[in-house]
Amino acid sequence: MMLLNWRTGCINMPDLEAGINPIIGPRDALQNGGTGMRFQWCRLNQTLNGIAIAFEGQVYAYQNACPHRDTELDWQPGEVFDETGLYLVCATHGAMFEPKTGVCISGPCRGSHLLAVTVAVESRQIILLDDIRKNPDTSPEK
Repeated sequence: MMLLNWRTGCINMPDLEAGINPIIGPRDALQNGGTGMRFQWCRLNQTLNGIAIAFEGQVYAYQNACPHRDTELDWQPGEVFDETGLYLVCATHGAMFEPKTGVCISGPCRGSHLLAVTVAVESRQIILLDDIRKNPDTSPEK
């Protein structure tokens, strides 16, 4: 069951503060290095787009926005991995990111990070646990 704001269609951050952990979707829907799962949630009355991915058996989630120009990463819904399944790629400028850390290793935003979103897997469901947080020791370059 997905807990959504009926007006905006996105996961509400006050639900998190109340201890309600919204479900993003089933863990089984993600394959290592495969298609990601898009989701939305609200923060400070703003709808944000996210992407959950699987890599080396773990689930990671990021705001679906390249730090270079704030464009969505995926070229088709959920398609964020390169052809090898080893790196996330921005469809707009070809920036490449490490799936585990969100660090940009190549492209116009090299050295900056995707914004991580805290998630967990509980009862085979991907659960949104936390608000957006910036990765330590960096600020995204615009």
